[in-house]
Amino acid sequence: MKIAALCAAFLFCTATARAQSPLLANVGGRHSLSLDGRWQTIIDPYENGFYDYRYQESPNGYFKNAKPKSPSDLVEYDFDNSPLLYVPGDWNSQDERLLFYEGTVWYKKSFDYTRRPGTRLFVHFGAANYDTFVYLNGEKLGRHEGGFTPFDFEVTNLVRERDNFLVVKVDNKRRRDAVPTLNTDWWNYGGLTRSVALVEVPDTFVRDYFVQLKKGSREEVAGWVKLDGPASANQTVNVEIPEAKIKQTFRTDADGLAPLSLKARLDLWSPENPKLYRVVVNAGSDTVEERVGFRSIETRGTDILLNGRPVFLRGISIHEESPLRGGRAFNDADARMLLTWAKELGCNFVRLAHYPHNEQMTRVADELGLMVWSEVPVYWTILWDDPGTFANAKNQLGEMIARDRNRASVVLWSVANETPVGEARNRFLRGLVEHARALDPTRLLTAANERHYEGPDTQVVDDPLGESLDVLGCNEYVGWYDGPPEKADRLTWKVTLGKPLVISEFGGDALFGNHGDKGQRWTEEYQRDLYEHQLKMLRRIPALRGMSPWILTDFRSPRRPLPRIQDFYNRKGLISNRGERKQAFYVLQSFYQELAREGK
Repeated sequence: MKIAALCAAFLFCTATARAQSPLLANVGGRHSLSLDGRWQTIIDPYENGFYDYRYQESPNGYFKNAKPKSPSDLVEYDFDNSPLLYVPGDWNSQDERLLFYEGTVWYKKSFDYTRRPGTRLFVHFGAANYDTFVYLNGEKLGRHEGGFTPFDFEVTNLVRERDNFLVVKVDNKRRRDAVPTLNTDWWNYGGLTRSVALVEVPDTFVRDYFVQLKKGSREEVAGWVKLDGPASANQTVNVEIPEAKIKQTFRTDADGLAPLSLKARLDLWSPENPKLYRVVVNAGSDTVEERVGFRSIETRGTDILLNGRPVFLRGISIHEESPLRGGRAFNDADARMLLTWAKELGCNFVRLAHYPHNEQMTRVADELGLMVWSEVPVYWTILWDDPGTFANAKNQLGEMIARDRNRASVVLWSVANETPVGEARNRFLRGLVEHARALDPTRLLTAANERHYEGPDTQVVDDPLGESLDVLGCNEYVGWYDGPPEKADRLTWKVTLGKPLVISEFGGDALFGNHGDKGQRWTEEYQRDLYEHQLKMLRRIPALRGMSPWILTDFRSPRRPLPRIQDFYNRKGLISNRGERKQAFYVLQSFYQELAREGK
């Protein structure tokens, strides 16, 4: 795609994807005041603090933070004497009474703020699950839907020097028309699950930028810088990569957009050499900088090419759950623990399932040299014919890409997981593919596609969605949901589209420390045997260019009630929820070591 077309796509997609203005890029690289810590909370299952008796949004809801003006004044809530919850964090793991809770919780945080002349202020949320209304000093800022992507609101004209109160209504009830929909296989962690911050920027500032290698090139950096503010038009923009001795000046157009094109000889990012450069973007009084890696990712026939060379994706799937602390993973320590375990396994690749994980995961993956599959929660039986559901999915996809488009580690955007084939579904997902390509033409697109049997012993991957994708994903559970482990020995695979295939899931459950015969389910021996048969079968698939078995660690799931075995955990992890390695961990580790010795 030409630079002009790319810029036009950026303007169109950001205008249609969000009701408010586009996201602030690289919040961690800006002047900010953290609002993390203890927030006062009110549990409100009937939403009395939101709706009046007519079931209409109340003008005197909890967001007013009302106080009695006299001893006779009736106010039936009090944030100041209500329980505290930590932010970031889910409410389920902080209070055992809320483990299964699905509904509304109100959060309140008070703060003071002294505004500096010539600045603007935004309140930024890393994520809140799921349906969120935000109020400052009793005034509604807006609403956001989606549990895993960031959002922000400008509060410049609403903030005061003393006694500000930020009130957030978070509702994690599942809905048929939502994304994800009613039925999932992970825990529905509710609350302000990622960090909240006040972000201060100049009146005219660098709102967003895209600085990556041009598609098909390893010597040209291309992209754009988008300014926001009264002086954004015809403004000088400087882009600098000091270590590479690159400094170039561009000018914005009438919309504050400056296309970029830089010739550069760079040390390319790879798992063996995760090189990151300091990149500085400056415009007027605003300067933003971060560490960025540069690499190319493309396909040729059934090969995936990283920097022009074939690569095999030795991967593992991961859920955003902290196995030792419990609850939603959200910080740098969580990311380093999970991704270091993946490296110990021998991985060069991780699938961050089934939704966008927190930003620390992709940033730490940049540092550690792990390629990433990142996906939106279009999962199972979404309402394919509902325009609102499509707009919601499209918005979440856009926010995921906007946040991580400068992360070298992210090589695959995924638009779906295990969605049944049908015309409405195909239209829905092709629309997401088109949206993703317009926002980011440099990365590969994938999804966990459907497959079927042709006769008793042939698996066929021919999902019509695959025609629109660069890389085919496929989940299969031979040996667990589909026959015994030895069934894999006689299976052959047919991939009809001539594209690279990644087996995005396979595996079976085992409770750590539960031992028995290899034919006995739930034992470590059964899981180990399953992996041994699976890996022999996968070796025989000619188009196979990667795998991400299910899953790195055991994780909570309300679909898994079996007493003394599952206890509301999915036990397919190679590592237990206490960090203990199961026998199958070492089987996969040995296999990946063998592939690495073969140069794969």
